[in-house]
Formats: sequence, C-alpha cells, structure tokens
Amino acid sequence: MPCFIFVEPSSDGWIVRGDFRDSPLQFTTGARAEQAARDWAHRLADAGEPVVLEIRLRDGARAGRFLFPPHAADTEAGLALRA
Repeated sequence: MPCFIFVEPSSDGWIVRGDFRDSPLQFTTGARAEQAARDWAHRLADAGEPVVLEIRLRDGARAGRFLFPPHAADTEAGLALRA
C-alpha cells in the first residue's frame, strides 16, 4: 500500500500532511510546501516505499497527482510519474 502525501491550503499558508511522523508541516508559500512534499516523497521512495503525492489549489481543486515508485537509491535514478 502506498504512502500518501498531500499539499493543501490552510488558513494561514500551506500544509503538507501525510503518512509520516511530523505531519502536518506548515509553510508560508505553496512552492515551499510542494518542494518539501517532493523531498519527502523522494526519501520514502529511496527507502523502498511507493508514494502518492497529491497537490491541491487554493480553491480545493486537484492541481496534480504524482506517483513515486519505490527504488533503491544506489541503483536507479529517482523519478515521479504523473498519475
């Protein structure tokens, strides 16, 4: 079963929430939130976990959904697939 990470607007910025201990993380801009979410997704994929990253717009509409397949960090380049 994949791990899920979400980037969503909040009342005072943007949050990254998901299947990790420090969830949710708060950010002032959507760009910083998205970069942090992608970093988490790459780390989890490097550790062998499949990850689904979903990014929402201010109005709640889905801006994108990406799959980060699991891989060994030393044998394959990290990539994300648009889902």
